[in-house]
Amino acid sequence: MNVLGNGLAGAQVLLATNNAKKLKELRRITAEQGLGIEILSLADVDPYPEPPETEWTFEGNALIKAHAGAERSGLVTLADDSGLCVDALNQMPGVRSARWNGPAHDDQANLDLVLRQVDDVPDALRGARFVAAVALVTPDGQEFTTRGEMPGRLAHAPRGKNGFGYDPIFIADDQEVSADAEPLTTAEMSSEQKDAISHRGRALRAMMPKLREVLKG
Repeated sequence: MNVLGNGLAGAQVLLATNNAKKLKELRRITAEQGLGIEILSLADVDPYPEPPETEWTFEGNALIKAHAGAERSGLVTLADDSGLCVDALNQMPGVRSARWNGPAHDDQANLDLVLRQVDDVPDALRGARFVAAVALVTPDGQEFTTRGEMPGRLAHAPRGKNGFGYDPIFIADDQEVSADAEPLTTAEMSSEQKDAISHRGRALRAMMPKLREVLKG
């Protein structure tokens, strides 16, 4: 493996997901960080059964997915587990976010259910946050985790076509907006705007020094 300046030429890293938008996000962030590496997804390796997410923490589920990827592919593997934590729902859906309306992983059904559950909750009590844990696992079993959070609140109706999951109903606190403009949902943001403040972006950036260290050996 050749090391070129601050980058790492020829290194391949697996992101244990079939989610094309997560893959693009990680590729943008590794490019931003100057890592000259190739990011693969599950579509690029021999297929294997995705392990059940049986843990009740984001870190635990991310580690399950990262271990499976490293063991099956022989590559340094990253995986994430993320979700929406709603104050009025006692921090749920949480780790159940992708399956909140059942096992079908239907983004629209999950979003609609959350909106129904907070339909009568006033603006002052609609606080929420996106949480992401990123796990890094090496083929020899080393493991590391990082966490990122994006605080905000829930909108009353979906807005925007970008992003995925609960993005159309989440309004982030940390966005830059002029005094006379309505804050955007994360589904109305550009990729660059969202990357700068997102929970997954924060967790991934926190993992980049460890990824660089692992790849350099």
